[in-house]
Amino acid sequence: MEEILTLDEALQKLEAKDRLKADLIKLRFYAGLTIEQSAESLGISLTTAKTHWAYARAWLLREVG
Repeated sequence: MEEILTLDEALQKLEAKDRLKADLIKLRFYAGLTIEQSAESLGISLTTAKTHWAYARAWLLREVG
């Protein structure tokens, strides 16, 4: 349970910093969308989605460390 709260806090921090990246994480983790589906849903290119995904994942991993 503590891990979920830690992840939620980190995701809230990311959302305050960059909402688009946080939305991408939510679509991938919670909605189970593929990177392609997430990019389409957010109206961004696949390349941008992949770049944002890599950044957001690394940022969250560092935060929950």
